[in-house]
Amino acid sequence: MDMSFFYFPLAGLLVGSVVGATGIGGGAMMTPLLVLLLGVAPQTAVGTDLLYASLTKMFGVGMHSAKGNVDWQVVRRLAIGSLPAATATLSWMHLTNAQSIGEGVIITTLAFALLFTSLAMVGKPWLNRIGRFARINDPIPFKKLQPPLTVLAGICLGVLVTLTSIGAGALGSVMLVFLYPLRLTPIKLVGTDLAHAIPLALVAGAGHIYLGNVDFKLLGLLLLGSIPGVLLGAHLGSRLPEKLLRPAIAGVLALVGIKLLLR
Repeated sequence: MDMSFFYFPLAGLLVGSVVGATGIGGGAMMTPLLVLLLGVAPQTAVGTDLLYASLTKMFGVGMHSAKGNVDWQVVRRLAIGSLPAATATLSWMHLTNAQSIGEGVIITTLAFALLFTSLAMVGKPWLNRIGRFARINDPIPFKKLQPPLTVLAGICLGVLVTLTSIGAGALGSVMLVFLYPLRLTPIKLVGTDLAHAIPLALVAGAGHIYLGNVDFKLLGLLLLGSIPGVLLGAHLGSRLPEKLLRPAIAGVLALVGIKLLLR
């Protein structure tokens, strides 16, 4: 019996549950999981994970949107920056043949992205306090800066996600807690972050299809587990201790990043 029919759906269930509950950890968990434990080529892991993430998060966003947990104005601001940035990055990859980059470089890039994501997640409460202080004590200039800074955050996410599949959830949520410390409640932060990640992952994933970096059989097996996983996670999200989940996920990402560097 081909054990991939067991391992890949199980991986999808695990990651889908985390994504549905917290909005973070999708690419940051799935890509290294595919590379380190399941033996998938790095470029295929990145391309397949992007489509997996977009399809998985659609189910979570549907539930969050129905509950009013998505701030669509913030989503639009992020997308104004991220979608053109993703398209430009894909064009650069095609013109420079960057999709054929050495495996060692891909692994190193993933490792540093994971370590940076881990640090950002740990520093999330601190950034939220800074943003809250600025928003309360100097509200007019802060509110004027919110739209352009959100677009800039989208540009950064568009480039990083297209190259590594990492960042849309973990780094996106860290940026948003600083930029919208009062406007976005924890559950609304999850829904908004998920809603933005879908079009970004779809655009980047479509580009990776063109570059030949998507394994559709692998994608189908991951979705078998992730769809019920993300629905379960979205349902339980408001009941889970986010203060415990965040450092736990950050610790796992840091360990994986170190493992990739030592690989």
